[in-house]
Amino acid sequence: MPPAFRRVALIGKQTPQIAESLQILRQLLRERGCEVLVERETARSVGDGESAADFETIGRSADLAIVLGGDGTMLSAARNLVRHGVPLAGINQGRVGFMTDIAFSDMRESVGAILDGRHSIEERSLLDAEVRRGGEVLLRTLALNEAVVGKGSQGRLIEFELRIDGEYVYRLRADGVIVATPTGSTAYSLSAQGPILQPTVPALALVPLNPHVLSARPVSVSDASVIEIGLLRALDARAHFDGFALADLQQGDSLMLKRSADAIRFVHPPGYSYFVMLREKLRWSENPASPLPED
Repeated sequence: MPPAFRRVALIGKQTPQIAESLQILRQLLRERGCEVLVERETARSVGDGESAADFETIGRSADLAIVLGGDGTMLSAARNLVRHGVPLAGINQGRVGFMTDIAFSDMRESVGAILDGRHSIEERSLLDAEVRRGGEVLLRTLALNEAVVGKGSQGRLIEFELRIDGEYVYRLRADGVIVATPTGSTAYSLSAQGPILQPTVPALALVPLNPHVLSARPVSVSDASVIEIGLLRALDARAHFDGFALADLQQGDSLMLKRSADAIRFVHPPGYSYFVMLREKLRWSENPASPLPED
């Protein structure tokens, strides 16, 4: 039986330690009749130039990309491949790994099931982002996790105005604000006490960072909204997107955000559950009937 994905790209965290896992996975794929491509920088980091390919080549020719690493590695791969529509599966070799949901110990079984066609595909939304100054667009980019407007190296509060679909919402002094997708709701936003959004919920989380007023709370809004953040006062401020793209901001600049027409497709092995994943990653109680620990 031919594999469900004929040509598979491997993308790994760029460290020599990934080499053994990469070789195991490549051998498994070849045994199943797959043609294997290795992302160029991944191949270089493990000292293996065989079948090396850049992201453009992977995007044009791969049926599936398997990412070995943590969420940072997956973010990088997703940003590079989103325009090509290549689905991604993640094998966790990082720390928490909300997006790389296949444990290394389950790699053979899970990858085998995916190649057999026993898998699910889940779409994740992204943000289209523009940084504007005086009517000009300084930066246009995407964000899978979040867009952040925050204070710079001087550590001074910024003051900004928030508008949703052109309607004034509030003016706030704070360290900044996060606009998170459902995928990003378990990243930086979670550390800032933002809500966890199930991936199927068509919403965005707006999370103030250390606001100078106690009533400023996280708000969830429709992802059909257009969000505008205008800098009213800032001696030193920055916007960053998934920790990759960065723009230095000045007073009068604005950030425009809306849901992208593109989407990331994650491939999950059979039995995948978002809430089981949350329970394991966040160490929630597995059995609500378990007795409370004794003092």
